[in-house]
Amino acid sequence: MKQRAVILLSGGLDSATVLAMARQQGFACYALSVDYGQRHHAELAAAKRVAEALGAVEHRVINIDLTAFGGSALTDNSIAVPEVATAGIPLTYVPARNTIMLSLALAWAEVLQARDIFFGVNAVDYSGYPDCRPEYVNAFEHMANLATKAAVEGHPLTLHAPLLHMTKAEIIQRGALLGVDFSMTVSCYQADDEGRACGVCDSCRLRRAGFDTAEITDVTRYLK
Repeated sequence: MKQRAVILLSGGLDSATVLAMARQQGFACYALSVDYGQRHHAELAAAKRVAEALGAVEHRVINIDLTAFGGSALTDNSIAVPEVATAGIPLTYVPARNTIMLSLALAWAEVLQARDIFFGVNAVDYSGYPDCRPEYVNAFEHMANLATKAAVEGHPLTLHAPLLHMTKAEIIQRGALLGVDFSMTVSCYQADDEGRACGVCDSCRLRRAGFDTAEITDVTRYLK
């Protein structure tokens, strides 16, 4: 019986690559997506496609409404998504998002008796979010192993962030080698209902530059 792992799956190219990496390592993959009130649901539709294409054992979508707090261009429609590079932590940062999502993944992992969680944070070509740093990954894993029955009883959890030190181009190259169909993925912060990318938000700029550097054809459908 394969060892189980929970994979946080947003529907973007990073998390799709992480799912492919976990599968290659022989894990039985349980994909978890979160509908947190983000601007569009195209990425959740993408996550469903990716989970099916990459052989996830199960794919669940959890609903949690972070628009109740707002504070981000992704959860408050009165805050515009920046379309040019900005200094500091951008307005697309969602307060505590990774902590909330990882906590949900941790809960499911404990129920599944899974000892591994994978997620696609990156601290090289990224937007500068504080919950994408190595210090955060290490701290959450430490907390998880203090907070769970499984760890206290001798079954510690490992939090895998295999993309943490990779460039966007390296991530794309790895995903391509593992057979990820990037046309299924949606990374844009403000994609339309058909999943077409705006082409100008921070995520689109990083994605486009990554494909250019990787010298791999960018199959993304950009509006601009």
